[in-house]
Amino acid sequence: MSDTSFLTLDKLSLAYGNTVAVKDLDLDIRKGELLALLGPSGCGKTTTMRSIAGLMTPVGGRIRLDGADITRVAANKRAVGLVFQSYALFPHLTVFENVAFGLKLKGMRGAELEAKVASGLKSVGLAAFADRKTPELSGGQQQRVALARSMVMEPKVLLLDEPLSNLDARLRLEMRTELQRVQKESGVTMIFVTHDQVEALALADRIVVMKNGAIEQIGTPEEIYNHPVSSFVADFVGFENIFAIRDGKLVAGTGEVFLSGKLPEAAGLAWRPRAISLGSGPLKGIVRGVSFAGGTREYVLETPLGIIKAEVDAALPAHALGTDVAFDLPVGSAAPLKRFG
Repeated sequence: MSDTSFLTLDKLSLAYGNTVAVKDLDLDIRKGELLALLGPSGCGKTTTMRSIAGLMTPVGGRIRLDGADITRVAANKRAVGLVFQSYALFPHLTVFENVAFGLKLKGMRGAELEAKVASGLKSVGLAAFADRKTPELSGGQQQRVALARSMVMEPKVLLLDEPLSNLDARLRLEMRTELQRVQKESGVTMIFVTHDQVEALALADRIVVMKNGAIEQIGTPEEIYNHPVSSFVADFVGFENIFAIRDGKLVAGTGEVFLSGKLPEAAGLAWRPRAISLGSGPLKGIVRGVSFAGGTREYVLETPLGIIKAEVDAALPAHALGTDVAFDLPVGSAAPLKRFG
């Protein structure tokens, strides 16, 4: 446990029967941090979150929160809040009654209860909706009710399971801003699970990328986006041209090429489509796909390395389907990868 850690997972191992889902996971989370657990389905991110919430008992390791070992503490005694993907609101209760539900279970009544709920609703911008039933609300408003219901319990850590997945694109943008505002104003330590790299990059202070029950990379959004350590992370955050390095050559399943310039000491290189130099260069490809995307034009090239995806300014002259086009893979524009495969 580091000196700055507020929530610590120490050699945490989790299993479903004989199937190990997470093994020897070490993670330090700072107080007041907004942390994303990012990865594909089955990588262990939701399982890890459930163990923090007390909904799953570890088969090994410890969970420490604010200096106390909570590994075997019951879920309702952990000071950990949880906002479910489905919101889990009571449709027959009003917004006020939904937010008050947990407080009433703790024995709070009267003016204290009313003040607490009113403050919670105000914090998420729903003070005027207290008397409405939840089915009368939009998806974004229901998400805010679920958030307020957890926040009024004053958790030390708030967990969110795919918090924006049920919302349309416009509401997702609004709720990103809302979650950031509530988290920064309250100072609560917040952890959210997502498979959406855009959501993680936009919201988190740090991102934990998970693969097969282990941590593949931890870093700020800028570090994850610009400096992936492996081909897995690179692929997950939008590097669509990823190749191994072998004997000084760039290698793919369909072929290999020498690149001009000295290759770095790395297991592989990754380029985003916009980093590909199209229209000039030592390499040749055939245009197999082209699409206009507003300010840019996106190309799919058939090359000796397989498919290459490139993105260029739409103001440049277009290359027609089936034509040969020169291109380059500038080494200086690539992200070097420490691990490949």
